[in-house]
Amino acid sequence: MKNLIGIIAADPNSINSEIIAKVWKKKAEFKNLNIFIIGNYILIKKQLEKIKVNLNLKKISKIQKQNFKKKLLIYDVPLKFNRLFNISAKAKSDYVINSFKIAIKLMKKKKILGLINCPINKIEIFGNKFFGTTEFLAKKEGVLGREVMLLYNKQLSVSPITTHIKLKKVSRNISKKKIVDKLITINKFFLKKLKMKPKIGILGLNPHNDEFRKNSEERKFIIPAIKQLRKKRISVEGPLSPDAAFLDFKKKGFNVLVGMYHDQVLSPFKLLFKFDAINITLGIPYIRISPDHGTGKNLIKKNLANPKSLMECIKFFNNKNVKT
Repeated sequence: MKNLIGIIAADPNSINSEIIAKVWKKKAEFKNLNIFIIGNYILIKKQLEKIKVNLNLKKISKIQKQNFKKKLLIYDVPLKFNRLFNISAKAKSDYVINSFKIAIKLMKKKKILGLINCPINKIEIFGNKFFGTTEFLAKKEGVLGREVMLLYNKQLSVSPITTHIKLKKVSRNISKKKIVDKLITINKFFLKKLKMKPKIGILGLNPHNDEFRKNSEERKFIIPAIKQLRKKRISVEGPLSPDAAFLDFKKKGFNVLVGMYHDQVLSPFKLLFKFDAINITLGIPYIRISPDHGTGKNLIKKNLANPKSLMECIKFFNNKNVKT
């Protein structure tokens, strides 16, 4: 359906039911879109009761033309549980993966415009098979290694060349080809979905770019990648010094900063934008977004969770170009 978004409730040991309820209560902010939840109806109902939140819920088993505004519809996914916020890793892993399979099937049948998944504990859901949701979806679509993680805010987006790997493995997982391929994907996304040509800054790997020594990653991989990207008329600058790149991104007009590893760009990005950001997976044949935060275990049952990032995920689909 043209304006229908599926939201995967995802990790049950979390604040997810709470933030879903909070965005639903502000549905006037996304009145041009319809949402429904993919998750266990009884679990969500009881979790909301536990935090004394009243919502008008309805269980469904298929997507059809119906009123998506009157009640929050729950596409029911089986889950056996005894304790509301303490479900075993095996049970919740099966539950979350099954939820993703349902969502992907609906996407491919064009029943929904896009999918959002609420936060998960990656280790408990995927174990050692995948580093995270980005890689899990890429594997399912046969594009593992070509996927891109993009943290998006209207002022600035960031993307790491390597994602959920140990720091000691970063250097050996960087190559000219990987940098080129991922920046081409980012550039295409901005051109097609956001209708703008992005100015991209690439950070070096080492402090002060290792002074561009002969055998540095900057000389071996990053500079050659930049030269090739410029030949493709992609607007790119670098290698930028990692310790200064975020200080004047506005002045230099950067739309995207690309780093070599996860925390190199995500840490300063979150410091700047907090909950006002979303995580988009590029390189797969549909749009998948998630809030830019974790499961919030320290906030469970306290009714203090901030729903802003989930709200921003939904609002992103209001962009008319995203719908095409």
